[in-house]
Amino acid sequence: MFLKKAILIIALVTILASLYSCKEDTTVEYTHPHVTINVQGYSEPMVLELYYDKAPNSVRNFIHLANSGYYEGSIFHRVIHDFMIQGGSGAAGVCAIAGEFSANGFTANDVPHERGVISMARTSVPNSATSQFFIVHKTSPHLDGNYAAFGKLLSGFATLDAIASVATNYQDRPLADVVITSVSVETFGYQYQAPTCG
Repeated sequence: MFLKKAILIIALVTILASLYSCKEDTTVEYTHPHVTINVQGYSEPMVLELYYDKAPNSVRNFIHLANSGYYEGSIFHRVIHDFMIQGGSGAAGVCAIAGEFSANGFTANDVPHERGVISMARTSVPNSATSQFFIVHKTSPHLDGNYAAFGKLLSGFATLDAIASVATNYQDRPLADVVITSVSVETFGYQYQAPTCG
């Protein structure tokens, strides 16, 4: 009888531990996911932390695309020194997500567009963000509340500065392609759902 109870308790503990490890994190002991962006020709990767607590769907969207390999081989196609570097344009078929910024009624996101912040690029339509993102080169407060900032650079500022300084044409496109070779995500054991589209 004792043996059966012991086996039952062990089984229950195992099931609960499994459920806990697979759930999407909402706990106090939360670790921001880290993203590593490697760029061809630049030895130092750009490493960022993502703010799920500020822009959850933007973070889920980025993680989903990164884990699918979507960004590999894409380029930073728009570069403006002392402003930002923009990339992430890939194949068609990605969904549009709602803009998580205050001008669009999403007040939880108060991340300022400081140097090194990553944010979702979009058209003039608030809910048009898909895969493209930009990393702020110089603090740009006029973007605050109008774009969905969702993380910030931890290291790789030299690479950010170097990319922001490349020669560009009149459309701000680099004369030589700045190619993203890989984007990897460390979630520290937490699981993130696919993004909500529309």
